[in-house]
Amino acid sequence: MATPSPAASSSSTAGVAAAAAYHANPTWRQKHQAQQVDYPSQQAVDSVLQRIGKLPGLVSPYEVDRLRTQLAAVAEGKAFLLQTGDCAELFDYCNPEQIQAKLKLSLLMSLILIWGARKPVVRIGRIAGQYAKPRSKPTETIVRVDPQTGNTTKEEIISFRGDNINAFSPDPPSGRIPDPERLLQAYFHSAATVNHIRSELSSGLADLHAPRQWSFQHVQSRALQDEFESVVDSLTDALDFMRTIGADPGVGNNNVLNSVDYFISHEGLALDYEEALTRLVRRPTPSNPSRSTFSHEAAAAAAAAAAAGGADGSSQSNEVEAVDRYALSAHTVWLGDRTRQLDGAHMDYFASIRNPVGIKVGPSMKPQELIEILDILNPDVPLSSGSDEEGGEGSHNGTVRYGKEKGRVMVIIRLGASKVASLLPPLLSAIAASSHYDSIILLCDPMHGNTQTSPYPPTSTDPSAQPLKTRSFGDIISEILHFLDIISTDFPTLRVGGVHLELTGDKDVTECFGGSMRLRPEDLERGYKSHCDPRLNFEQSLDVAFLLSHYFRKQRLQKRKQAAWGGSGAEGAEKVPEPPTTEEVKLRQKAIIETGSGDELLAQLICGITSR
Repeated sequence: MATPSPAASSSSTAGVAAAAAYHANPTWRQKHQAQQVDYPSQQAVDSVLQRIGKLPGLVSPYEVDRLRTQLAAVAEGKAFLLQTGDCAELFDYCNPEQIQAKLKLSLLMSLILIWGARKPVVRIGRIAGQYAKPRSKPTETIVRVDPQTGNTTKEEIISFRGDNINAFSPDPPSGRIPDPERLLQAYFHSAATVNHIRSELSSGLADLHAPRQWSFQHVQSRALQDEFESVVDSLTDALDFMRTIGADPGVGNNNVLNSVDYFISHEGLALDYEEALTRLVRRPTPSNPSRSTFSHEAAAAAAAAAAAGGADGSSQSNEVEAVDRYALSAHTVWLGDRTRQLDGAHMDYFASIRNPVGIKVGPSMKPQELIEILDILNPDVPLSSGSDEEGGEGSHNGTVRYGKEKGRVMVIIRLGASKVASLLPPLLSAIAASSHYDSIILLCDPMHGNTQTSPYPPTSTDPSAQPLKTRSFGDIISEILHFLDIISTDFPTLRVGGVHLELTGDKDVTECFGGSMRLRPEDLERGYKSHCDPRLNFEQSLDVAFLLSHYFRKQRLQKRKQAAWGGSGAEGAEKVPEPPTTEEVKLRQKAIIETGSGDELLAQLICGITSR
């Protein structure tokens, strides 16, 4: 098992000396790196990484800490996490229209969720850096047609690894040769995307005083339009009331009604790039309340100073004591199914950073392996300041209390609709029996386990056209519902944390079939734009948001009724109709799923929305 992160034990002088030493010479470089890119010139790579290492971080340690605080609330069941965005970004996506479309969709979905669940929503985008693409094979075969003879030949070329590595187009084939300059392009495209997101949010895009300005009229489903109008009407009425009693500071002030937090994330594949944007940061202390960032050279000097002076507790050692490593390429990064080796380079790097991290959990993950990963990524640490009752850093009879950092790890579960019922319970049982049960965030990723090939081949005359990858909306909904039901029914000590969705704000995309638009597999080619995996379009994304909102609303109202009925003691009061049992719900869902594409699930949801 890998050694716990030095950042996790940085409260001790020895641990901090190790943190500085690690930063000066990261040990992940000595371990096997999955998905490693074979560049023609290592000298060219080193030159680019040195330039990136001198550039400012894309995010700040303060923003990372703010996300950590909000994720702790998610782990405690006090907030809901919504993580959304493209499967793989292209540099071409860095334009105002597409950035704003994704941002608006995230805001709309979170507003719908807040209204149903009555919980804050933490928003994380798969954006501003989601350029890398893991591949199972280093090469792929394409078909070429001789324009003169019409003869076809097959050619093996390097696989597309993402816009930060090589070109998507196979013409010319030389474009598939990994180019380190693309890492620099990835940095600047990420910086431009983050800058535009911040400017949009600071300009009032998220202002709850004007939700009608968020475009919704193009949505085809009349039921969804009516439901959104109902949400907006209720919200407007509540804001009017707040204004009347003086509780609303009004437009133009920096408060929760005018703006929101929006965090960025990506899969941490290219470790050299991640390391180049990782900084050693001194945490604020009473004697030094401001943050400061160490250069790589200063980190090496600090490591040497700590090693030399740590034994006698010198002031120089104490000065180095409160430091951590922050990955400033994003607020949070995640480990994929192909890079989660226990003794691998990615695991070692992820354990070394202060950022919250994610781990993708697919069908091949064994329960004990998951617990070992969690032990590495979230070892016991001195608990944060606070009272013993609140789970903070306590000293009982002079003994410091240790425990898990809440919200440090997001477990992103992607099993597939046909496997979730059999594979999820053993994983949850292992978590519930471990010391991680109340600190992790359980996310449902209903996308990656439900990818299939469309039964309808492309109509293009291009002989190199490949069958379209797609996903059934019914499968996506089925996995979400199973995930919710299994946790809420069978694992009372665990909490639903949120969802992790691949989607796009583009309104004319047709990559997944089903949903309230009733897209059929033969409709996919009409608006298939993804260069990677199929994404939910704007309307399908709102379908998911309303389903979740409706689910949590029913759950919340049922608890309120049960509390009121249990406390009234009135023998002759009119009884609240008994809700269907969990078994009845599961049987109903099973019957719906077995009889069709699963769209009937959405039809039931729409009926529930419009009849309430």
